[in-house]
Amino acid sequence: MLTLPHRPIRIAVAITLAVAITALIALVLWSILTAASGGATGSRIDIPHLLRMTSIQAGLTTVLSTIVGIALAWALNRLRFPGRDLVVGLFASAIVTPGMVVAFGLLSIWGRNGWINQASEAWFGISIGSPAYGLSGILLAHIVLDGALAARIMLARLDAIPTGRLKTGQSLGLSAFQRFAIIDWPALRGTIPGLAAIIFLLAFTSFPIVLLLGGGPANQTLEVAIYAAVRQDFDLTGAVLLAATQIAVCSLVILAASALAPIPTSFGASTPPRWRDRGPARSLQALVLLGCTIGFLLPLTAVLVDGVGAGMGRVVAQPAFWWATASSLVIGTTSALLTLLLALALALGRGATGSGTQRTLLGMPAFAYLAVPAVVLSLGFFLLVRTLGIAPSTAAPFVVILGNSLLALPFAMATLGPPLEAIARTRGKLIRSLGLSGWRQFALVEYPLLGRDIGVMLALAFCFSLGDLGVIALFGTQDFQTLPLMMFRALGSYRNNDAAAIAAILLIGTIAAFVGLPKLFERIADAAR
Repeated sequence: MLTLPHRPIRIAVAITLAVAITALIALVLWSILTAASGGATGSRIDIPHLLRMTSIQAGLTTVLSTIVGIALAWALNRLRFPGRDLVVGLFASAIVTPGMVVAFGLLSIWGRNGWINQASEAWFGISIGSPAYGLSGILLAHIVLDGALAARIMLARLDAIPTGRLKTGQSLGLSAFQRFAIIDWPALRGTIPGLAAIIFLLAFTSFPIVLLLGGGPANQTLEVAIYAAVRQDFDLTGAVLLAATQIAVCSLVILAASALAPIPTSFGASTPPRWRDRGPARSLQALVLLGCTIGFLLPLTAVLVDGVGAGMGRVVAQPAFWWATASSLVIGTTSALLTLLLALALALGRGATGSGTQRTLLGMPAFAYLAVPAVVLSLGFFLLVRTLGIAPSTAAPFVVILGNSLLALPFAMATLGPPLEAIARTRGKLIRSLGLSGWRQFALVEYPLLGRDIGVMLALAFCFSLGDLGVIALFGTQDFQTLPLMMFRALGSYRNNDAAAIAAILLIGTIAAFVGLPKLFERIADAAR
């Protein structure tokens, strides 16, 4: 397009990075397929059973999370109350809340020694068992996270309904049900299939939640089975067969989802309600909001209550804790900065080209994680470094940083890509007329307008890395561990107080980063204007 400034260097850098990422992913897949073809016997893993259980769990999660998301978005779109922006931000934080923290919170409430059991035994002298374990616990944890994420995305769609359409509906005297059927549902309908595909993939590739709440082989999924095959049985043949199965299923879902409408993401403030229902509908909305808020907050509150206690002092007195904290912070910061560089280079290249083919090819490598999830990616790197004759302990820090960057790259591209492309098209003529170079264009035009988006992207990447267990699961050692791995090992050793303290620290760290980084970079960008 003539309005786009001529930026061959940006396009060349983006193409080079896209090729490099594609080659790296291809190398990882090659290592998995080579290992699979080199030893196709000797494994007794029941892949059909694991595939069936993983699909059932992911399917149920998708249906239930979508229903919860629609109901919660409907309630938030209608209700006006003090602290509404805080509640909306709370549900938006679901995307960075570590799954293992939510799982631990549910164990604190519904576990064998949880709050509910203790109260039931004290008041009625009976035990309700452990409903947090098994399929019910897995579904509940996923609904807490994925339902909140779905609600935030669908709320953005409801907020985007034109004011004129709402005024027409009000003039016609539409009831709450009629408005939902005539106005809301058409706005949500196009988003639901793509959103359902994303939720299905997130649940299908879930690792820490199933690892903590699975309750045994009956509810084991492909991700957990891969980890168990490598860590517990060192069954590389079984692990690569499982990985190949998971890649095939995820790829099919991605191909199906690629034909669907893109999913808009928003982490900013929601617009004030412009339509307020009355009577029973308003009471139902308040009930839905109250139930969902309690359901989301209660596990997190349990983590803080159980973690900020006697166990905290013992944990922080351990040198291993500080080593794990330092490792987590260094890995999180480094992987977030690497993600920013990769996402900026790819997004700037996409924004500088008018070729639809180039734009598609530059965007594809960023979404490799959707087809090659964390544990599968970790397994590929594990096999690759073994093939190259490198000790896994030597490669571990570099692999974890690179793996976490690739995991965060799809979200980084979704955050930075649209605003950068919009800037290139809306201000392209101005940039050309001023004769700005590529660097001056970024410093004077793009960066001042991207401050909050860069902060959001860094917060997402840092929080994903801080709470990740999938990549480090196969590379962690006694001398190299992060906080999530230390927490998992504490649970495995029945040191629940230590695990609770670490979970509380992870929760506080992720929420602080998610809230603080966007505001910090927004102020820096404002100062640069």
